[in-house]
Amino acid sequence: MIRQLMIGLLTAIVSSGLSAQDVRLPEKLPELAATPAESLGIGEAGLEVGSRPADFSVSTHKGDQVSLNGLVKDKAPILVVFYRGGWCPYCNVQIRQLAEAWPEFEKRGVTPVLISADKPDASALAKATYEIPFPVLSDPDLKAHEAFDVVVQIDDATAEKYKGYGIDLEAWSGRGHHKIAAPGIFLLDKTGTVRWAHVSKDYKTRPSVAQLLAVLDQQQ
Repeated sequence: MIRQLMIGLLTAIVSSGLSAQDVRLPEKLPELAATPAESLGIGEAGLEVGSRPADFSVSTHKGDQVSLNGLVKDKAPILVVFYRGGWCPYCNVQIRQLAEAWPEFEKRGVTPVLISADKPDASALAKATYEIPFPVLSDPDLKAHEAFDVVVQIDDATAEKYKGYGIDLEAWSGRGHHKIAAPGIFLLDKTGTVRWAHVSKDYKTRPSVAQLLAVLDQQQ
């Protein structure tokens, strides 16, 4: 597994023209706690069940444009997963878990769609590192974030604190807004309607794969 991750990392750096100083992945991945059962499906932010997000266009990891309506038309039902960024170790654990569980999602006919404020080359790094077989979308201009109402503003003091940890939000997004996503997951049906949602600002807990698969089975 470690060898595969390193090969993916080097491939992404070479293919995107990045140097190791441009983008760095977390060196150590922490334990990611599953959302307590009683909190599953809560909405501290984000669209409510029954809502339909406005259409938007964002970039794939290759820089191609894709719209929400296009994703719904081609791949629905889709599980839209907002993560804070490739710099977040907890997000990296979540990304890895989702990628490893792809056969289970595929079996249920559901396509995960990952979205962050990372610029396309940073999204490419995550996609290659974890060999993700579903879309990883770049939204530094926050079109998708705003459509789903999951924008979190990081104040300047916190942004500077992050830099002390080697995390430069502006380098990852290519923007100066210091805005990221509240970790959120939205299940959209073939009409583009939200059928289930979970958004929690506690970034150290996320719905587990087992919990998500149970939700999908209940929605069948």
